[in-house]
Amino acid sequence: MTIDGLISQFYTDLLTVERLSDLSCQTYAESAKLFLLWLQKEEVKLALVTKKILVHYLIWRRTEEKSDELTIAKDISGLRAFGSYLVRLGIWKENAAAELDRPKASRALPRVLSLQQVESLLSAIDVTKPLGLRDRAMFELIYSCGLRISEASSLVVEHVHMSERLLIVHGKGDKERMIPFGEAARDWLQKYFDTVRPALVGSRAVAEVFVNFRGEPMSRKGIWKRFKELEAISGVHAKVHTLRHSFATHLLAGGADLRSVQELLGHSDLATTQIYTHVDDRQLREGHHAYFPGHGKGGKK
Repeated sequence: MTIDGLISQFYTDLLTVERLSDLSCQTYAESAKLFLLWLQKEEVKLALVTKKILVHYLIWRRTEEKSDELTIAKDISGLRAFGSYLVRLGIWKENAAAELDRPKASRALPRVLSLQQVESLLSAIDVTKPLGLRDRAMFELIYSCGLRISEASSLVVEHVHMSERLLIVHGKGDKERMIPFGEAARDWLQKYFDTVRPALVGSRAVAEVFVNFRGEPMSRKGIWKRFKELEAISGVHAKVHTLRHSFATHLLAGGADLRSVQELLGHSDLATTQIYTHVDDRQLREGHHAYFPGHGKGGKK
């Protein structure tokens, strides 16, 4: 069986038997595929894999691929699931990946953009072009609502309430939440709905809000690609997810309470949301140091 064939079967098993979310299935399948490609390169047979070989692979990922602790932790989760599947197929007698210890990923403070950087990023979009107008509406909405990239790609028209300026979003674990959006996002979204989207979709019935030049739903990869192009044009270095981080940090800086931000982001644990208070504290310290360098530690310049 080919690598792609085995990965396709593994993905289907995760989706239908293990009942995992589509995003988890994709993540685990990608981790498994990377491992199989490494085995192929190293000329190691899948049936002969041991814990020692798995450790060598993870060391390679860490040192050669420069993967961080969070990525390694995701890899191990994917390899454990893949190992369990291989045992059920009879390829492995036991799950060698089950013995792997996931590293405790250090929670680095997320990078956020200033309000000026967000404006520079969004204003760099050429809205004289139809796809540019779509991109402005899309990224305005992602920032205005703190959407994950998967939530933006799966957002459907019937869940956008323009008059109330509310979205109904299905997040992780298929949890539903309602999020208000701002006037700027409303205005750009209205222009997109009135002119660009009808021209792209034509007479077809497409549920998703954001579509590509063929009138088909935009994928997460498609949104990511458009953002990378925007990053290069604007000179503002960020990721799509940085807009979500910025949304949360700007809300807290503006006086929003932590519980409200937790609800808007769809976090199940308040501790996950609290990291943004530390980001804001860091920005205050950095700003203070920039304007009052003589008031640093020990009162020395």
